[in-house]
Amino acid sequence: MFSSCCDRRMCVCPGPRRIGVPGRSCSPSLLFDAMSAPTRLLFPLIRNCEFGRICSSVCYCHHKHLCCSSSHSSLKLGADTRHVSAFHNPRCAQVRRYVTTPQRFYLTPPQVNSILKANEYSFKVPEFDGKNISSILGFDSNQLPANAPIEDRRSAATCLQSRGMLLGVFDGHAGCACAQAVSERLFYYIAVSLLPQETLLEIENAVESGRALLPILQWHKHPNDYFSKEASKMYFNSLRTYWQELIDLNTGETTDVKEALINSFKRLDNDLSLEAQVGDPNSFLNYWVLRVAFSGATACVAHVDGVDLHVANTGDSRALLGVQEEDGSWSAVTMSHDHNAQNESEIIRVKSEHPKEVKTIVKQDRLLGLLMPFRAFGDVKFKWSIDLQKRVVESGPDQLNDNEYTKFIPPNYHTPPYLTAEPEVIYHRLRPKDKFLILATDGLWETMHRQDVVRIVGEYLTGVHHQQPLAVGGYKVTLGQMQGLLMERRARTSSVFEDQNAATHLIRHAVGNNEFGAVDHERLSKMLSLPEELARMYRDDISILVVQFNSHVIGAHQNKDQ
Repeated sequence: MFSSCCDRRMCVCPGPRRIGVPGRSCSPSLLFDAMSAPTRLLFPLIRNCEFGRICSSVCYCHHKHLCCSSSHSSLKLGADTRHVSAFHNPRCAQVRRYVTTPQRFYLTPPQVNSILKANEYSFKVPEFDGKNISSILGFDSNQLPANAPIEDRRSAATCLQSRGMLLGVFDGHAGCACAQAVSERLFYYIAVSLLPQETLLEIENAVESGRALLPILQWHKHPNDYFSKEASKMYFNSLRTYWQELIDLNTGETTDVKEALINSFKRLDNDLSLEAQVGDPNSFLNYWVLRVAFSGATACVAHVDGVDLHVANTGDSRALLGVQEEDGSWSAVTMSHDHNAQNESEIIRVKSEHPKEVKTIVKQDRLLGLLMPFRAFGDVKFKWSIDLQKRVVESGPDQLNDNEYTKFIPPNYHTPPYLTAEPEVIYHRLRPKDKFLILATDGLWETMHRQDVVRIVGEYLTGVHHQQPLAVGGYKVTLGQMQGLLMERRARTSSVFEDQNAATHLIRHAVGNNEFGAVDHERLSKMLSLPEELARMYRDDISILVVQFNSHVIGAHQNKDQ
């Protein structure tokens, strides 16, 4: 976590650069020096405009050794007077003598499929007496990493003591620790919040007497999905304290789902902060809780109970409802709002909470000029006082004390907290025409429009492709190219079943789509074969959950209510 010097979501240096070390910038020559041998071989193939992307203000360095002193910041790319020093590097010149023509190293279709399907998971809701009585038929999920290790997490579970299913995606930044902790713990907090008083008492009595506990959640996880076994006791103790407080605060009223979701998000974030302040005698756990607190994560969680759908969102992951209209076409219903500078209401909110800092609280579309999401778990550098930050860092393990990021104080830091984990909750009553729900981290939404996402998933699930007029997006297309596009469209119906997982199918399009909206195997192969040093510059981690609804059960609910 702490080896990362910069992050797409977090910038801890002034100015437009996204480099994670204060006052530093990234020079082309040192960028080349830091590249691994395989990347250097590919370096001459990078076009000038792409090299500019790497070394300009959109640089996404991920390792401390890629950052250099500001003395190199004056280097410019361009055709005016000089080339950048990287092109005068002897090693670069030597490589260019050997690589005189572009070499193409493409993955075969089986290799592409192996990469895309490595993390896919599907779950089908079991039937009872030959009938499916749930409003959910099942779900598909998948992840495609860009970071190493991946900073996204996903979770799905059935609530055993209350009704409903929980599904969520979690996007970490400054490392994966916070996203990992939230993905393991949040659903327990939500499930406990929804339990009736008598069930909470039964669980507490079982703990007191040493009896076996009633299971609360049935997890639906991929074998690669990780659980922190070392921290499980600490997690349980914090959760138990929470349900004990719920017992003490018993009002006798039925728990409202929206209120339960909000309270769960806020309480977990508070526990993450408290655990980091208290620490732990175990050195590993002490370092772990600090990693969790100093990193951050956004979360987008859905709770489905019959026809009642609640989506709780903190940050910039998104939820989208796929609706099939009477004519068979697909439309998208937004079920969450991004909490960032593109959301005007969020800017108004943070400025109203810090009225004396309206000129400094949002700069360059980031919170305090540093953080892209305006709501997140963890990120205690935007929540704790300066004194508390210094005390925890100084008394923490050496790995924490030696890290530049933890000692860096955000500029214009006067009235914390600036950041909240409180979610925005949207409710929707499901209708028979609501066919599926998509939860995805922003790695998907950065590459695809929501309407395209819904159309691709809808056509995949139904196997039907509506032959709308061919759009070429203003490009000049030859007759030969047009014939190729038509042949590609003709082949779509048979290729739709290439993927057995809707999330995999969507990732294939997100990474491999060309300008005409069709999957280009050559482009897909290139994107999946990028070295680790370059992959993060072109795309983000992608995590997707596609939840398919049972229209017959939803329709029966609707008829019963009428």
